[in-house]
Amino acid sequence: MSSVTDTPENIRLVVLDMAGTTVADGGLVEQAFAVAAAELGVEPGSAEHAEHLAYVRATMGESKISVFRHLFGDEDRAQRANSAFEKAYGDLVDGGLIAPVPGARETIEELAGRGLAVVLTTGFARVTQDAILGALGWRDLVPLTLCPADAGGRGRPYPDMVLEAFVRTKAAEDVRQVAVVGDTSYDVLSGVRAGAGLVAGVRTGAHGDDAFRAAGATHVLDSVAALPALLTGER
Repeated sequence: MSSVTDTPENIRLVVLDMAGTTVADGGLVEQAFAVAAAELGVEPGSAEHAEHLAYVRATMGESKISVFRHLFGDEDRAQRANSAFEKAYGDLVDGGLIAPVPGARETIEELAGRGLAVVLTTGFARVTQDAILGALGWRDLVPLTLCPADAGGRGRPYPDMVLEAFVRTKAAEDVRQVAVVGDTSYDVLSGVRAGAGLVAGVRTGAHGDDAFRAAGATHVLDSVAALPALLTGER
């Protein structure tokens, strides 16, 4: 764990990403993307497929429909790809291929036990988010979960989901009392743009330390399980 800047005390709201941060999905995003790409006629093993996959990896954490709009251009093709992706990912989730990141549930429960509000966010559509929560037995773990559609349709790297959590929970008086944690530079950037007082990247997912710091992370953690100790140190 390393800190690159001082952060304010009195964190009251913690906004946590799901896949890669609190949920280990074993590369299901790439598997589901292959299904979506095939739906649009992109041949596995082709240069186009490799180029698209590289973009998917680079933009982990971004709203998936935004990724497909970039890759496939017109809205109809993007929506077709997104629907195929969400269905494929949901099928993989239903097949039992996901699990909590070690210590994630305990972290969420500990933070809530301290009186902090905890919100889970994702770049997936609501149907996929609900499938993940159901597969993990997390439907009642936190009072509020958010996907891009819940925040006006804009996902990361926009700050909308963080600000939506701030407004809906009313747990914090100031955005500097918000902590944002995720495994991608897009998670970090959304927290920075929202003005969160603590923005941490975790090493359990898509991106690494250099990407986190370039995006403006205040902290880098080995995993979300290190968060309670960090907050205790501040408080």
